Parts: sequence; structure tokens; C-alpha cells
Amino acid sequence: MKIAIATVSAALCLAAAPLHAQDSAPAETAAPAAPAAEAPVPDAAAEAPVARVLPASTQVSITSDSEITSKKVEVGDKFQFTVVNDVQEAGAVAIPRGSKVEATVTWKTGKAVGGKSGKFELSFDKINVRGADYKMRGTHRQEGKGNTVAAVFATWLVSGRSAVMLPGQMVTVFTDQPIPY
Repeated sequence: MKIAIATVSAALCLAAAPLHAQDSAPAETAAPAAPAAEAPVPDAAAEAPVARVLPASTQVSITSDSEITSKKVEVGDKFQFTVVNDVQEAGAVAIPRGSKVEATVTWKTGKAVGGKSGKFELSFDKINVRGADYKMRGTHRQEGKGNTVAAVFATWLVSGRSAVMLPGQMVTVFTDQPIPY
């Protein structure tokens, strides 16, 4: 009987020890574990996004949105152009096709007697990429066809032709500053 009492006494001590340990345990072990969605999980891509930048002086092909003619333009007039193809850098699209470019007429001359043709020059100012404007650089001179052969025979009657730029005519311009993408 002494062995039975000692065994029961030892069992009670062992059973009491874990209960006593649970009571003094920190709150996090006593409370149920939080779901994984509540615990912040570090995301390497969100913490340090890779900054990609299209360098300045990148070539961009554009076309006019409307007809531009030396008959109707004046110095200071603004015209819209559209990027023809996606501009890619490192496998990603830096400038999407369809982005808008703004140009300004910086010089103009009309057709004249003596077979001289009309001319105008455009300066490309800015490009809008995903809602932000960036500086561009480049100029384009459009000239009409002269009529010098006929002018030799009848100088006072013959004039050249007006300069005309039609939609679909490709022009090459360059970025003037880095463009993030």
C-alpha cells in the first residue's frame, strides 16, 4: 500500500506540474495562434522595387496625327504625334505604342515665285508616357517640291509647292531625359 500511495502521490505531482507551467506561460503560448494572413510576410519585390530607366537619347519613331501643311501653319502652332512602335528596354516596354508627342512649328516659309517651295520646321518638345511628361529633342524640316525647271521659262508665273506632312509619314526623335518604367 505504501507503494501505491507513493505512485499516486508522484502521479499527482507530475500532473500538477504541467498545469502550473501553463498558468505562468507567456500569453502567446496560451492564446490560439494567429492566422498566417495577419502576420506580415516580408515581400522582397515590394520592399525593394527594381528601378528601371530608359536612358536619354533613346530613338523613338513617331507619326503625325493630322495633316500639316505650310499653307496653314504659323510659327508657334502645336501638333500631336503618336509613337508608332513599343520602345523596349531589357525585355520590358518602356514607352508604349500610342504614347503622344507634342511638336511646335519653329520656322515656316510659304511657296514663292521663281519655283521656290514652301517649308516648315518642327521641334519636338515632350512625350507623355503613362500620364507623365518627359522632354524630347529633335527637329524635322518638311519641304515642298520646287518647280525650278518651269521657273526658268516663266519666273513670274510659276511657284513651288507647299510642304505637306501626312499621317503615316515616319519621323525619328530622341528622348532628352531618362524615363522610368
